[in-house]
Amino acid sequence: MKILELIQRTTEFFQKRGVDSPRLTIELMVAHVLKRKRLELYLDFERDVPEPALGVLRELVKRRGVGEPLQYVLGVASFCGRDFAVDKRVLIPRPETELLVDDVVKNGSAAKAIMDLGTGSGAIAVTLAKQLPGARVVAVDASADALEVARANAARHGVTVEFLQGDLFSPLPADARFDWIVSNPPYISSDEIASLPREVRDHEPRAALDGGPDGLAVIRRIAAEAATRLADGGRVAVELCAGQRAGAERIFLDNGWRVEKMIADLQGHDRVLVACR
Repeated sequence: MKILELIQRTTEFFQKRGVDSPRLTIELMVAHVLKRKRLELYLDFERDVPEPALGVLRELVKRRGVGEPLQYVLGVASFCGRDFAVDKRVLIPRPETELLVDDVVKNGSAAKAIMDLGTGSGAIAVTLAKQLPGARVVAVDASADALEVARANAARHGVTVEFLQGDLFSPLPADARFDWIVSNPPYISSDEIASLPREVRDHEPRAALDGGPDGLAVIRRIAAEAATRLADGGRVAVELCAGQRAGAERIFLDNGWRVEKMIADLQGHDRVLVACR
């Protein structure tokens, strides 16, 4: 089968299955399997796809056809211009989280120690270690499986990150202090999980999504526990769900914080809260 025919047939299949961006999806899959750049396919539409590659593609198409996210199917997600390995053990990094990283990089050049709570794939921690090489970066996650992915990503990008397994601050030594504590915590309310797109609801780890009855359970804990872990002049940066600004701001104020700023995404939703004591 030629590349163009494969793309056309699979596009129709994806359309029937309700897959977003069906043509782009199969083009990315073909490029991935053939180890070519996507745009190079346009110069080679009449090339026959080798049978071994067709076999691999059939399996990938089946997985995407039942709603598995494309990033899991390909095993990679882009974050801050870098590729990170991802699979069902970790949440897929989102563009909104790049807002948090960008602000820490912009304002944290003097940071000596940074902590990433709930690191997942390690995208935040690895990116910060890459862009702020003078800082010690510590990343915590409750999931041993997630930490395995995160360690692989640190090795992939050639950075040193100290990974610890445990619940939020629990695995830290008593005297550990940080200039920045950052987190993309679970922030979807439990009742909303069922209404999420199937790619998220059925495939991404629920523990990385479910923020309790109002989505703010983990954010409450961070606001209550982070102060004793900050160095003088330190800051906390936490990602929020759209619409959570008022609730999250009140939580931090009630715990003695000063909300320094809120960072909005491209749609104008407040998505990152930055607070200090």
